[in-house]
Amino acid sequence: MTKLMRTTFQIIKTERLVLRQLVAADAQQVFKLRTNAEVIKYIDRPTSRGDKNGRDFIERIYEGMSNKALFYWVITIEKSTTLIGSICLWNFSKDETIAEVGYELFPDYYQKGIMNEALIAVLDFGFNRAKFKDIEAFTHRDNLGSKKLLTKNGFVEDKTRKDDNNLNNIIFIKTND
Repeated sequence: MTKLMRTTFQIIKTERLVLRQLVAADAQQVFKLRTNAEVIKYIDRPTSRGDKNGRDFIERIYEGMSNKALFYWVITIEKSTTLIGSICLWNFSKDETIAEVGYELFPDYYQKGIMNEALIAVLDFGFNRAKFKDIEAFTHRDNLGSKKLLTKNGFVEDKTRKDDNNLNNIIFIKTND
């Protein structure tokens, strides 16, 4: 991973948010986020994956970040350290020109522009710092909120592709303009 090796993790600040690194103290909130019925409604993964209160997930994220295999940010409201969601770039193509974006947010923060603000900042990082050519998103065909978020941010559905791992997903792509 040549290009990404030069790109280190950075805290991202927006008007209302701080996107920061995941820390061990986030374990309980991570577990709650990843097992919240509303959050995982459209995500095809086991509810708990055997996590010990989120610690196993945090270890997987640390390993992925140290191997330069992903970028993962905790979403917090400015002046608070409490995790309200997460957003990541991961699943890089072999030539490191394409990344997948993934995101989750506690339902109390839906419809407040939080994820839109976080996505704009992460797209900027992905295109301008990590130098990805394209960023993809896989979302459930019935997840209207996610589809709206993606199209609002310039993603277009790639109708030529399908997610063989989850046929309910549709694939969106955004190219660096």
